[in-house]
Amino acid sequence: MKTIQILFVLALMLLSIDTVSAQYGNNGYGNNGYGNNSGGYGGNGRMSQIPQASSQEKPKEIPVEVTVGKIMEKIKTELNLDALQEIAISNVLKESLRSQGILIKAETPQEQKIEEIKALSETTDRKINEFLNEDQKAKYKALNEENLSKKKSKRNR
Repeated sequence: MKTIQILFVLALMLLSIDTVSAQYGNNGYGNNGYGNNSGGYGGNGRMSQIPQASSQEKPKEIPVEVTVGKIMEKIKTELNLDALQEIAISNVLKESLRSQGILIKAETPQEQKIEEIKALSETTDRKINEFLNEDQKAKYKALNEENLSKKKSKRNR
């Protein structure tokens, strides 16, 4: 009877040791015996319960102003814009890019998004053309066609 009690106590101790070590991250996967290198004793820093930022971090969005600045650099020299035209066109582009971002993030069918973005593009071109003289309009149209042909050639690759 005494040997059965000893075996029972021994088995209980062995099971409890395994449970205790698992609480400290010693489940066979730990680096230094303290879990996932989180600095604490738990597996994933259980004290804070904050998800790992690096694994769930989305790519940073480029600000609208940066994109408009790059576009304006190109068309300013191509179209010989004056200061007033630069300001007006950059405001139109900022508004257009913000609207485009909203359309892309909207939970609508892909076909509907494409149609809405095409309509937005046409509206933007119309607004920009209002600020251009005849010579600039012809250059702007040629620049747009050049950009469209570049995009199509990239898609065909």
